[in-house]
Amino acid sequence: MSESSEPFWGWPGWKHLRFAWLISLMGLLWFILVYGGADILTAHRSFRVRVYLDVELNIPFIPEAAIVYMSIYPLFIAAPFILRKRLEFFALAMTLNMAILVAGICFLLFPAQVAFPPPKDFGAFPGLFHFADRLSLTYNLVPSLHVALSTICIAVFAARTGATWKILLWTWAVAIAVSTLLIHKHHLLDVATGFLLAWILLKFFYHGLLDKLKNHYSFAHEPPAARP
Repeated sequence: MSESSEPFWGWPGWKHLRFAWLISLMGLLWFILVYGGADILTAHRSFRVRVYLDVELNIPFIPEAAIVYMSIYPLFIAAPFILRKRLEFFALAMTLNMAILVAGICFLLFPAQVAFPPPKDFGAFPGLFHFADRLSLTYNLVPSLHVALSTICIAVFAARTGATWKILLWTWAVAIAVSTLLIHKHHLLDVATGFLLAWILLKFFYHGLLDKLKNHYSFAHEPPAARP
């Protein structure tokens, strides 16, 4: 059973989309500041923390997994079409921003670098791989923010649908996590801590924030959800 009787997907209306785009733009700027800033600061430090086991270096390099890796972005695009109330979208956005903040602090506390050798064959989609490689930067490993952000989105979305879609969504979350390993952008510790960060924020931040918003938000100003 889903937590909502509303359709999983629907047209939210232009007013809600404008609100979502504004909040998302602010989140993007926050991400650039924290994620990019942490990477720049670490680049000027010589200290590195070892975050991998030697056995992990045997993980195969599959550059085509960049397709799955980049599928995190449709999750963000889909959010306002699934969360069609402002308080729901805002709660998700603030949780993602909190994940960025916590991860940024960890990046500075545990500066790291992938131990995989530089790839030589970029597969069937070299342009896509290089684009994903540039977006991921160099030193921000523990926790995997890619895993944390995608898991938070999928957990929130999955709570609104039935068993079949839950399975599909969580399969997608696992696939994204595995893709970070297969394109050699993360190690196992990064993935595990990414899932852990998502779980902590969902349990101790997201639901509490959503409850507070529901209790204090003026529903007189809440635009009705557009029908699909």
